[in-house]
Amino acid sequence: MEFLAGINTFLTEKLGPFGPLIVVGGLGLFMILLTVPLLLNQPEDPLKKLKKSLDQDKAPKTTKRERLRQGDRNEQLQKFANFLEPQNEEDLSAMELKLRQAGYVSRDAVRLFHFSQFALGILGLLAGLFYVYMLNADVEYESTQMMIRVIGPAGVGYYIPQYWVTRRIDTRKEGITSGFPDSLDMMLVCVEAGQSLDQAIVRVAKELRASCPALAEEFEIVAYEIKAGKDKEKVLRDMGTRCDVQDISSFVTVMIQSSSFGTSIAEALRVYSGEMRDKRVMRAEEAANKLPVKMTLATMILTVPPLLIILVGPSAQNISNLGSM
Repeated sequence: MEFLAGINTFLTEKLGPFGPLIVVGGLGLFMILLTVPLLLNQPEDPLKKLKKSLDQDKAPKTTKRERLRQGDRNEQLQKFANFLEPQNEEDLSAMELKLRQAGYVSRDAVRLFHFSQFALGILGLLAGLFYVYMLNADVEYESTQMMIRVIGPAGVGYYIPQYWVTRRIDTRKEGITSGFPDSLDMMLVCVEAGQSLDQAIVRVAKELRASCPALAEEFEIVAYEIKAGKDKEKVLRDMGTRCDVQDISSFVTVMIQSSSFGTSIAEALRVYSGEMRDKRVMRAEEAANKLPVKMTLATMILTVPPLLIILVGPSAQNISNLGSM
């Protein structure tokens, strides 16, 4: 008991009145971070493995295509699926769509996203505790200040993945928007040369791989789904949903209407590509018109204060000298 009382007194003197509680909490977090990798790397139970093999023998044989479509998911993340995935099917679908729009098409993208939120939140909490009780142990903070310095980094770490995904979505949309008019011109050339729309999409995806990889990836997905036998209208609508770009949605509508009414795809592409070129010119003009306003504000901030110092400074100095006399 004397030994425990001595440890309690030592921690209270070094870390303040909450020293023992902080140490216990830190040990708890350390044990959590230590046990999570052990649980992830835990070998599979032999009985479960035998039962799984028996179930696979009893189950109907799957084809090679079905096995490829199912894919291999991360077994470590599979153990924490209930914790790392939304249980509501609508929320899960919305999260998968958002990550696909950011360019993350892995089957474990949702689980990795939530795991990164959890891990960065824990690291932020540990960083806040280290800053308060190790680097500034001699400073006494109020309860509000303590909450800001401890919970603040944890909240920042938790929302960093969400901010990163949002930025990736915006960047990807900008890349798709800027490269889409060129893809329409190439597609028009391919169609007028005698290729079908499917062949033109494959060719355009190959040519755009260096200049606009995001749009090339979307065209490749469309080509693979059409080859797999999926309905072309459904494939195009899915592309518009994944990209979430107004130009792509309009292009999908034009292609579907052209196919439904039996009109020439080449003529539709020629008209729509001309509109996209005009739209790109209008975007450039809009950006150029915004530039003088932005430059005016920067010029005022950087030029007016030095100019006032140069003009008013000598007069203010003379007035102060006369006042001192």
